[in-house]
Amino acid sequence: MTRNDPSALRWLVGVELAHYRKLSGVTLAGAAAAAGITRAKVGHMETGRYQQFPDDVAALMEVYGADRKDVDRLASLAGSSTGRSWWAPWSHLVPDWFKTFVGLEGLATDEFVFEPMVLPGLLQTEAYAQAITDATGFVRRDHSERFVSFRVARAKRLTDDHPLELHAVVGEAALRLEVGSPEVRREQYAHLVDLAERPNITVQVLRPEDGPHAATTGHLVVLDFERAQSIAYAERLDGAVYVQDQDDVRTHKMAVDNLRSVALSAQQSLTSIRSLIDGG
Repeated sequence: MTRNDPSALRWLVGVELAHYRKLSGVTLAGAAAAAGITRAKVGHMETGRYQQFPDDVAALMEVYGADRKDVDRLASLAGSSTGRSWWAPWSHLVPDWFKTFVGLEGLATDEFVFEPMVLPGLLQTEAYAQAITDATGFVRRDHSERFVSFRVARAKRLTDDHPLELHAVVGEAALRLEVGSPEVRREQYAHLVDLAERPNITVQVLRPEDGPHAATTGHLVVLDFERAQSIAYAERLDGAVYVQDQDDVRTHKMAVDNLRSVALSAQQSLTSIRSLIDGG
């Protein structure tokens, strides 16, 4: 099942409200006057800073001339943004920009991720995650164990009753990165194989000899949702970029299609990963 995160839901609703307002050519002040809502409130609704009420969302969407199905969809989405975020037990360890992402990931139905240099967090074993955390130095030593437990909890999204559909393309360099001991890496490769054999997970390996591809800037994620528009996401050293404009998201999805076609097939990738278990 998807994981509750009211702040991520508010963010999604806000992104769509801003999108429909800009499409309609209505200003914040114009929207506020037409819907009988203060300008400040409309602005806060677009940022997702505060709770958005379904009636207010519906009123604004009608001002923007949205189709009835989109009015009802977004109002319904706003009505479900209650409760406690699933990542709350780790809130003091996770940076704010990443809280938004893991909240969105918990709400998503499908995720595509491209990682050229390190294995995606969702696919890491506990020992691999611990070794990565210790090596990077971004997490205080006294917080390391708790942060790894967060990564493990996050990865359970792949194996719950209604799991996330994940398609991962990983660079061969990520597979060969010397993380931890040889035993840690062999365990990680075996874990990758086990996951890749699940019906909701596809893993492809991208080798240098497979040639150029469209994601030369590196790490890339695209999230799809049942009741919201897709978003793209990329991490930086101390933050992240969220792509919300749907034309730009479509461009990212073209890069996704290119990566899938350039990388080894899923079956060839499994063969390649198994060879690493045997020391190939």
